[in-house]
Amino acid sequence: MTMSASPLPIEIVGGGLAGLTLGCALRRREVPVTIFDAGDYPRHRVCGEFISGLEESTIDALELRSHLADSRPHRVVHYHLRDRALPPFALPATAWGISRYTLDQRLARAFVDAGGELRTNVRLSEAENPSGRVFAVGRHRRGPFWVGLKIHIRNIELAKDFEVHLGDRAYLGLSQVESGAVNLCGIFASRPVESRGLELLFDYLADAGLKALAERLRAAELDPDTFCVTAAPLGDRQTAPPDRVRIGDAWATIPPFTGHGLAMALQSAEIAVEPMLDYCRGRTTWADAVSRIGAAQRRHFRRRLVIASWIHPLFLQPRLQSWLAALVRSQLVPFRFFYAALR
Repeated sequence: MTMSASPLPIEIVGGGLAGLTLGCALRRREVPVTIFDAGDYPRHRVCGEFISGLEESTIDALELRSHLADSRPHRVVHYHLRDRALPPFALPATAWGISRYTLDQRLARAFVDAGGELRTNVRLSEAENPSGRVFAVGRHRRGPFWVGLKIHIRNIELAKDFEVHLGDRAYLGLSQVESGAVNLCGIFASRPVESRGLELLFDYLADAGLKALAERLRAAELDPDTFCVTAAPLGDRQTAPPDRVRIGDAWATIPPFTGHGLAMALQSAEIAVEPMLDYCRGRTTWADAVSRIGAAQRRHFRRRLVIASWIHPLFLQPRLQSWLAALVRSQLVPFRFFYAALR
């Protein structure tokens, strides 16, 4: 390969965490980058807004420290089965709470300030796959899909840093974000519910057997401007075909209970930086960059995807949830080991 006089340009389809952090990293190396996003900034997204498993090395490599400076630390998790509290446990490493509304806005501003071109309200066809185009948009699976609900809440007191509530074919988490609000994000099996707006959330909670939590929420202050609904895949060990560069959820989704979705998005961006730079500077071919990035993601994420897929059924099915609760009460579930293994 011959060295390029100036770096080859990169297009990134999708301006979520993976796309924005990769775009920022490449702009700091003077690579021309255009990001295309179907939405606009800032906006709320259905997201746990709970970052677990993010390594300090990734924070430094992607220069994220200032963006995460006001995120809330979470060290203790408290599980509830229906209305019964289970013994809490400490995480093996601190997790961080920050809203996507804030974090995406900060990264988008940083990208534009670094000279990147951000085109919003634009959709590009995924059928086209030219050299230099990175796909960081959405999830590549078609289903099965569940229902994801998210809202910010004030004037509610949490038992511990992070609450997880297990319901009938449902689970949800509550944790504080940088603004002081508590983010609620839940995954529910689709049900024949006709209500709309906030009543949709309460109907799903009631149908999942989470009536005590619903009562707590009715006594709190819910922010309707943050309420979001989406069709949510549950994640599994499968990864996308190796025909292009995909990062974040476009490459693989991990079950939401892990809190690792945001960390994987950031880590996949970090993985892509060096192969992309080699391509942009003419040191390698695009096909080689595609191969290197895919192989590195498989090495880095395969174990956590497999482990998470083994554990995930315990969080969804009523009978398995009861077994899980009994093991937790007996202190026979090595939660710290599982969370550490997912890193």
